[in-house]
Amino acid sequence: MAKVTMPQLGESVAEGTIGKWLKQPGDHVDKYEPLVEVVTDKVNAEVPSPFEGILREILAEEGSTVPNNADIAVIETADDGAAGTTPAAEAAPAATASAAAEPAKGPAGSDESTPVAAASSAASSAPAPTATAAAPDELAPAAAASAPAPAAGGDPDARMTPAVRRLLREHGLGPEQIVGTGGGGRITRDDVIAVVESIRTGGAVPVPVMAPAPSDGAAAAASATATPAASAAAAPAGTSAPAPVSGIAFPEGADEVLLPMTQMRKGIAAQMTRALQVPHAYVHMEVDATNLVKARETAKRDYQAREGISLSYVPFVIKAAVDALRRQPTFNATWTDAGLLAKRRIHMGVAVAVDDGLLVPVVRDVDQLSIAGLNRAIADVAARARAGKLKLDDYGGSTFTIDNTGWFGSNLTMPIINVPEVAILTMEAITKRAVVRETPDGDVIAIRPVMNMVLAIDHRANDGAQAAALLRSIKAWLEAIGPETPVY
Repeated sequence: MAKVTMPQLGESVAEGTIGKWLKQPGDHVDKYEPLVEVVTDKVNAEVPSPFEGILREILAEEGSTVPNNADIAVIETADDGAAGTTPAAEAAPAATASAAAEPAKGPAGSDESTPVAAASSAASSAPAPTATAAAPDELAPAAAASAPAPAAGGDPDARMTPAVRRLLREHGLGPEQIVGTGGGGRITRDDVIAVVESIRTGGAVPVPVMAPAPSDGAAAAASATATPAASAAAAPAGTSAPAPVSGIAFPEGADEVLLPMTQMRKGIAAQMTRALQVPHAYVHMEVDATNLVKARETAKRDYQAREGISLSYVPFVIKAAVDALRRQPTFNATWTDAGLLAKRRIHMGVAVAVDDGLLVPVVRDVDQLSIAGLNRAIADVAARARAGKLKLDDYGGSTFTIDNTGWFGSNLTMPIINVPEVAILTMEAITKRAVVRETPDGDVIAIRPVMNMVLAIDHRANDGAQAAALLRSIKAWLEAIGPETPVY
């Protein structure tokens, strides 16, 4: 029998939480076929089977947290069958597999998967012990209330975190009784609390209106329809505005409610705490985005007709960053205790906003991609981030990060470095401003689209002069864009 072990799902990750088994004991599994969804504070990923054969035993239940390299399943391979296993010997693993499968058939739909976890952080502990918005004894009577339980109007296969799945169990509810309002129909804690409260009080069960899930094409860049004056730096291909924040349900008589940290928030908290131990320094410059806006406006219609997705500003900025990093490779590096580890290949981390936080998946070898190729790659990884379908290769190993904070309308941000990288660049909103321009006849005031850019650096690795030179190179590239700048 071959043992399947918990893989390491990212740098500095020591454990993972079983989100959902995609196969059950007795199922045939092909090599590299998705076998299980695993959640860490970095990623929610489908783990492929390293073997072909029959899944005989599941060793780690859904919702359990398992350290790296620990056994999580047993697969009978063709070599095992060729060894001449007797019928009696086969019966024992089958019975064990059946017994192991039974706990996964709980009334609360325990086969649901979990949403994407947070980016770039050390592994955290098991999921929070409770996800209720009030003390357990305040809501416990809800399931036993005389009010009728909600009808089955939800998706029985809806995604949810282990904590939300536990909350459903505690109140005797199933996922089919909840209409999820999270990304892709995911059931959130607030969705469950709203139904529990309606049962407890005898009120009408809420039926929230869900926004339609964005298509892969729509994920590309909401910026395609935004003017520079409106919100301007436009969403990177794949960055979307966050879902509306649900209201907090305060039980009657309660003046405060504890909101337990999700796996994602734990990951973000750990990463931010670690990152802020790094000595940050900042450089800010204004970029005249006149040529950038013209170039995108000129190319976007043809691009959308050919590719089916919108063209964002982000791939242009990445191209500028690649050119600058080639000139100053000490920023395309990671920090180690032994010193600066410079990297030849350029792997770009791209910040993507999701329902409950921020993810930073990686687009690899960006120096080998055209603007069109970068746009496609970012759109793809961002759409999968929102759908909770990121792959193992989408995380870890980034050498520099771009964050399009301007999509949210910000004009000046102080970003936190995605350690162990040594720099992060933000592109702020492109806004029309009155600027002074020199002409042969003297200075004149003109209206220009302007974008602020902020570069944060690890001061241990580089100094302000080098940072200013890097940002100046990025600025010069963007301001020099013209009709001849190739998109393909």
